[in-house]
Amino acid sequence: MEARWSELIAADQAHVWHPYGPMPAAVAPLPVVGAQGVRLQLADGREVIDGMASWWCAVHGYRHPVMDAAVSEQLGRMAHVMFGGLTHEGAITLAQRLVAMTPDGLEHAFFADSGSVSVEVAIKMALQAAMARDPGRTRLLTVRGGYHGDTFGAMAVCDPVGGMHHLFAGTLREHVFAPRPPDGFDAPLDEAWAAEVERLAERHAGELAAVIVEPVVQGAGGMRIHSPACVRFLRECCDRHGLLLILDEIATGFGRSGTLFAADHAGVTPDILCLGKALTGGYMTMAATLCTRAVADAITEHGGGALMHGPTFMANPLACAAALASTSLLLDGGWAADVARIERGLRAGLADACDIDGVREVRVQGAIGVVQLDHDVDVAAATAAALERGVWIRPFRDLVYVMPPYITGDDDLATVTGAVVAAARAG
Repeated sequence: MEARWSELIAADQAHVWHPYGPMPAAVAPLPVVGAQGVRLQLADGREVIDGMASWWCAVHGYRHPVMDAAVSEQLGRMAHVMFGGLTHEGAITLAQRLVAMTPDGLEHAFFADSGSVSVEVAIKMALQAAMARDPGRTRLLTVRGGYHGDTFGAMAVCDPVGGMHHLFAGTLREHVFAPRPPDGFDAPLDEAWAAEVERLAERHAGELAAVIVEPVVQGAGGMRIHSPACVRFLRECCDRHGLLLILDEIATGFGRSGTLFAADHAGVTPDILCLGKALTGGYMTMAATLCTRAVADAITEHGGGALMHGPTFMANPLACAAALASTSLLLDGGWAADVARIERGLRAGLADACDIDGVREVRVQGAIGVVQLDHDVDVAAATAAALERGVWIRPFRDLVYVMPPYITGDDDLATVTGAVVAAARAG
């Protein structure tokens, strides 16, 4: 690595705070100088396959010609314009497209600038709509094992015990937590779990505004997979008790779980839907919160008249251009075959991990592959083992997992799964 990069890494260690880490970072980050397809180009000359799709968002890979062209063309017209009192074609077209793509009944799109903020908006929507008819409805019901973001409203509905935000216990709004949904995509509805959720919903119905969950796949809270039957039950439970259903599909949306949206596995429409990550294919930060007409009407007519949120970069034109390009690529339909192919490759390639001492379970759903250990991962050792095989991964807690770009070819996928198995053995 050239001397300039040694100086830059020293400056990084001195001044840059990286995600979920101390200051300075315990391990110096790898410098990236470029990316193409599914590969990251490192400053020392190595190329590594990105098994993480840049935290699950770069589903089309890097430097995709359609994505590059869309952002470049938009940059030639305008990079940004405020959304208060103004509008532009990209935002209008994107809202129309998201309404058409998402489950029937979602009619309105609010654009935010990150997944966490889309959850904040969803919570505000639910509270304003519910309090319009009953000022006492100020809490949410959710399940253990969930993760919804790092801002304060979102943190409050993350798992308060096993989640990464337990340090903030006592400073966050206290919501109602049901047990984590039982594991198993193909499992029937667990009657004991359903009865406990029903009991909590009935007991707290007068103070609850909504239920919020990640459907089918819980992401950063533990990469757990549950049955669509659980999601259908929650929809029915909400209907019985007059609650709104919020589905957080920031991680699962746009094909990652095997259907375009994880709600499609269950055949349900939420009252509020959170989207992000793959929305822009990893090119720009952007998220969206969609809701039904009934939710919008409740806020507009009885909940104060206006939804009290307005990010500075709301509906940023560059981000809208990236989102339109990303969703256009998805609407071409090739993603479904690619995700199914990746799922088969993950199942085959990760099977060897089952025989490793210390591996508790191997899970695959769509383009998500997870190896869970019976101990916390030695992150440095696991990462090094994967890098030796030409793959970038980011283990956490007791998990070695991958969410590769959808364009990952079969040979590269085999390299990825081999790296995960090696990382699990090393970690």
